[in-house]
Amino acid sequence: MDRIDLAVDMPAVTAADLALPPPSEGTAEAAARVARARRLQLERAEAIPNAPMGAEALNGRAEGRYLERIADLDEAGRGLLARAAEAGQISARGWTRVLRLARTIADLEGAAGVRRVHVAEALAHRRTSALGAAAGEGVV
Repeated sequence: MDRIDLAVDMPAVTAADLALPPPSEGTAEAAARVARARRLQLERAEAIPNAPMGAEALNGRAEGRYLERIADLDEAGRGLLARAAEAGQISARGWTRVLRLARTIADLEGAAGVRRVHVAEALAHRRTSALGAAAGEGVV
């Protein structure tokens, strides 16, 4: 499960779901937010001496000191991540993947640093994948 970064449950659409108003953010808005987040990642790398460039600068490929630097993790977030590791919920590989995902969540939000809420969301997505696999469900 440490090789899966993100899992999102997609339950079947019900008749009640169809009657709901459309979401406040449409596909075009979501795509624009993703494009802004990717641009931010590349610009952040350009501002850091000896940082990787191009696709290697994106959060999904960040490693080691570079990842630690760009994450700019607050103490509450670091504590939550450490407790998850101590409880056996994530391995060393999982730590890196959670940190990458938390940085991306923060970028999508427009946050300068990774806060506890971003780490919690990243951990929740990993738990979903572990629970789905344990139950024999497909994981996307």
